[in-house]
Amino acid sequence: MTATAEERVVEPTLSERLDLKLISSLVEPGSSVLDLGCGDGELMRLLIRERQATVRGVDISEENIYHCIGRGLTVHHGDLDEGLEDCPDSSFDYVVLSQTLQAVHKPRLVLQEMLRVGRQGIVTTPNFAFWQARLYLTLWGRMPMTKDLPHQWYDTPNIHLTTIRDLQDLFRTEGISVVKAVYLSGDRQVRLLPNLRARTGLFLIRKSGE
Repeated sequence: MTATAEERVVEPTLSERLDLKLISSLVEPGSSVLDLGCGDGELMRLLIRERQATVRGVDISEENIYHCIGRGLTVHHGDLDEGLEDCPDSSFDYVVLSQTLQAVHKPRLVLQEMLRVGRQGIVTTPNFAFWQARLYLTLWGRMPMTKDLPHQWYDTPNIHLTTIRDLQDLFRTEGISVVKAVYLSGDRQVRLLPNLRARTGLFLIRKSGE
């Protein structure tokens, strides 16, 4: 079967994953960006190189902090569940949560804080309603393990198991507008039945009314 236009295969290199490339494409050149849960700084480097952005990162892992510093990146050690008290209101053009929201203890607080300090937010999360995860649970009666969810239930960093629909509901509850939504399955974009067929949801968001 021939892939449709929206699902044609893209072959990003390891350092240019499609989800990170899409995040980068949503950022206006020259913007200021705060990357929450910045990991090893891969996205930060991409934003600096491709969008000439001024980027800062926050991460709770000291190992990741040292790794970022070794790459010449500006990072801060911090716990997102404690908020962003050091950041004034609207101090960044964009705040990014890339595969991070489901790993924090207080996702509502983190969302509120990201849209307090940022004019817009970009959120990506795994979709636990993806059909392979559903099938795994149905057939084996165990918490799913897939390419995107490789951890056992007892050592997964994902402490809030959310779906695309759940996240959309949370945005509405919190008074958050979705400016743009993109749904991914590996290196393909998905438009039909994303809650069933997408592995990842990507959302450009802002406070409603702004």
